[in-house]
Amino acid sequence: MTKVISFDVGGTTIKYAYVDEQGQVTAKNAFQTVDNADQLISKMVAVIKDYAAKQPVAGVGFSAPGIVRHDGFMVTGGAIQAFNGYPLARAISDQTGLPVTVENDANAAAIAEQWQGNAVGCQNYLTVVLGTGVGGGIVINGDIYRGSHGMAGEFGWNVIHNIDPIDELESFSLNQHAAVVSGLVNRYNQSKRQVMADFTPVTDARAIFTAAKNSDTIAVAEVDAFVQDVAIMLLNLFANFDPELILVGGGISANETFIQLLQAKLAEMVARHESLNRIKDIALGRVKPAKLRNDAGLIGAAYQLRKRLESEAGHE
Repeated sequence: MTKVISFDVGGTTIKYAYVDEQGQVTAKNAFQTVDNADQLISKMVAVIKDYAAKQPVAGVGFSAPGIVRHDGFMVTGGAIQAFNGYPLARAISDQTGLPVTVENDANAAAIAEQWQGNAVGCQNYLTVVLGTGVGGGIVINGDIYRGSHGMAGEFGWNVIHNIDPIDELESFSLNQHAAVVSGLVNRYNQSKRQVMADFTPVTDARAIFTAAKNSDTIAVAEVDAFVQDVAIMLLNLFANFDPELILVGGGISANETFIQLLQAKLAEMVARHESLNRIKDIALGRVKPAKLRNDAGLIGAAYQLRKRLESEAGHE
């Protein structure tokens, strides 16, 4: 059974593993990310050669942050500035002789759900990843939609609040309101510090949900605002894309309280929206948590490589 070597490139660590034809992840490991392209490529190539020496591999798949073109050229590298304007696929292929694909991390997580997750058999769906910011993946007719420049799915850039001309415009974006870290956690900490000078900032959103359950009025207000902003985003995505399914990912998607609050708020908003309410039972998709979490990037990266190889074999 020929395996793929997958890399999930993050701003802090770079995970790698074998992924087989059934999407099973084995021999997983990681190394620290450094913001130096030559050092990263050197480490990646060493890993690939080590893994490929142990057993045959079909190629290498990457899940990476930033804007990624179809040919594996990284227009931007997200938190890894050294990968801005960097030909990652070509660099790795030239040094290993293996076929290489590079996919944006949110897109990789999205397409992984089609192979091994909650979108099996679904041809038109979206994924929304709530983390440091708000990422997104768009799958149309079974394939990732990247847009003209590779940046489709940057849902977090959408502005959803009334703007103030004296502030930077992204202050009113989904990234600053519907994200877990840049939104909920950051806003809660700022709000608490205004009334408690010695407040120790929280880093885990679960602490905020617990505080809200214990009647912390600031936590209640921020959780309500966060859930409403996420629900508004989903409402707009249904209107814009008409997906069969929207999968909500990120660590918070495992929080049952959040999912229940989100489902209830979304149902309330649909009921308040005359046009969407009219079609809710006949032409409106569903919202579910994503199934794949920590390994979604590795699985999606491998799946994209397999799809490319199958396509190339079909055209021979």
